[in-house]
Amino acid sequence: MRSYTKYLTMNVPARMDFVNITREVEAAVRESNVKEGMCLVNAMHITASVFINDDEPGLHDDYKRWLEALAPFDPSPSRYHHNRTGEDNGDAHHKRQVMGREVVVAVTDGRLDFGPWEQIFYGEFDGRRPKRVLIKVIGE
Repeated sequence: MRSYTKYLTMNVPARMDFVNITREVEAAVRESNVKEGMCLVNAMHITASVFINDDEPGLHDDYKRWLEALAPFDPSPSRYHHNRTGEDNGDAHHKRQVMGREVVVAVTDGRLDFGPWEQIFYGEFDGRRPKRVLIKVIGE
């Protein structure tokens, strides 16, 4: 059994956006030399997400509108008690909770074993500073 670890640094200038990181994850799987196993991709920050879905701009716009309706940006401490700590990102924590922390993809014959149209995305909900993404490949 072998394992391989790689970190990506994301620095998204927008407060909320989605970045396709599939190519970077595929490169990490190749670098790992794992032929059969699993690949974990984890957003290592509590206001960011990693998720799998279609790379379709309309869907991404729908996500942004839907997330903003569920947890609207409001820096005041009246909507989000978290903002009473001096932060202004209470909404970002909620958006991350909905979109998820990580994904796990099977590695088969040295490649990510995706279903049709699946891609891996980094979701940013409180951008404008560097954050890390962990890629961990484990297998044989």
